Amino acid sequence: MHAFDILGDPVRRRILELLADAEHSAGEVAAVVSEEFAISQPAVSQHLRVLRENGFADVRAEGSRRIYAVRADRLRSVDDWLDRFRRSWAPRLDALDTEIARGRRARRIHDDRDQT
Repeated sequence: MHAFDILGDPVRRRILELLADAEHSAGEVAAVVSEEFAISQPAVSQHLRVLRENGFADVRAEGSRRIYAVRADRLRSVDDWLDRFRRSWAPRLDALDTEIARGRRARRIHDDRDQT
């Protein structure tokens, strides 16, 4: 499966968001995702399996629990692909930031004049 096929699913993206913050047991992930998306624990397990089998998550046994963690290296390939587009966005976003700052400055100057 292509990385964007994996990341295109909102449930899998949410699972990765949870795992990006910290390792979680399958039960912890299922509790959050089941509530947010109204899906069953077996459905969450299927999404965890897809993430694991496609290299986006690692799992380790801790007693009877399965602890999941995100694999940053797999996400790095997605980031590398996005970098081509980021290079064209960055100058535009910088220009927007400059215009926002100019607008704020002009508004402050206008407000200061009104107060005197």
